[in-house]
Parts: sequence; C-alpha cells; structure tokens
Amino acid sequence: MSQIRAFLAIDLDDDLKPKINRIIKEFKKTDARIKYVELTNLHLTLKFFGDIDTDGLDLLEEAISNVVSQFDSFKIKIKGCGAFPNTNRIKVIWVGIDDDAIINDLHDSLDKEFVRLGFDEDRKFSTHLTIGRMKSAKSKNKVKSTIEEFGDVEVGEMEVAHITLKKSTLTPAGPIYEDLKIFEL
Repeated sequence: MSQIRAFLAIDLDDDLKPKINRIIKEFKKTDARIKYVELTNLHLTLKFFGDIDTDGLDLLEEAISNVVSQFDSFKIKIKGCGAFPNTNRIKVIWVGIDDDAIINDLHDSLDKEFVRLGFDEDRKFSTHLTIGRMKSAKSKNKVKSTIEEFGDVEVGEMEVAHITLKKSTLTPAGPIYEDLKIFEL
C-alpha cells in the first residue's frame, strides 16, 4: 500500500499570473524573508488531504465526480490582499477572491463527501491564493504596509471550468505538483 500527498485545487489562469507576479515583486522590495509560491504552482486549495493511500483514490475520485456533476462552470474575481492569521502576526500572504459564494457551496458539498469518506471536516474554509510565507519578522512593517497598499487590488476575473486533484511531492527546492485527475464542471 503506497501513499501520496494530495490536494484538490482550482488552478489560476495563466493570463492572471503576470498580475500576481507584479504584486510579488512589490513584496520582494521589502527585503523581508518570504518564501514565494512559484507562479506555476498558484492555486486555490479546495481541500488538502495530506498523505492518502493510493488504494482509496477511486473512491475519492468518485465522490469528487458526483459533487462536481451538480455544478456548472462559474466566474471568480481575484481581488484584494491580506495575511493569515492577521497583519500583526503575518505567516501567510494571500490574494483574495471577491464574492466567493459559489466556491463556498462547492467546498461545502465536497467536504460533506470527504467527511463521509473519513477525512476531517474543514473547520473554516477561506478562499485565497497563497503567494508567500513569512520566514521571520524581518521587515514586518514594510510587508504590512505593502499588504495595506494592495488591500483592494483587482487582479482580474477567470472562468472556473474544472477542478484538479493534485499530487504534491516535497523537495528542498519547493513542492512539485502533478495533476492526477481533472474534473470538468
């Protein structure tokens, strides 16, 4: 029985990545110790499964297919910038999703199925694209100012036509993501 590290995600459209990159470049000017997400890896996580048995992938894929069949494609607007847990204790820097009602409905429907399969229920789901992780408090005030500067930034809109089950392989250079299955909405 083998295991893989897996998650379910909405990938960011390629045409929005240069706009996210411009935001990241502004954070790089702060000289803070931030580990940035590679542009090719930008995504919105619907569910992080952690290490799962490959024997159960069929059941998981079936559950995702059943839920996804109840949803049509939809548009999202990528807007705003913030931090988790907050701007006074910055651990994660993110770009947000405006009007995320459909994503929340999709997440909640998926999570009910995942709980039925034995996964933990997501406590609080927050729609966001992680762009970086703070590695120290160095230049925290500059980072906080940059977050505030981009608090209402409008990155753009994209159509969500599918979600992807991904495998994540951790390496010293950063994670490598591999698409396991794409589910069309």
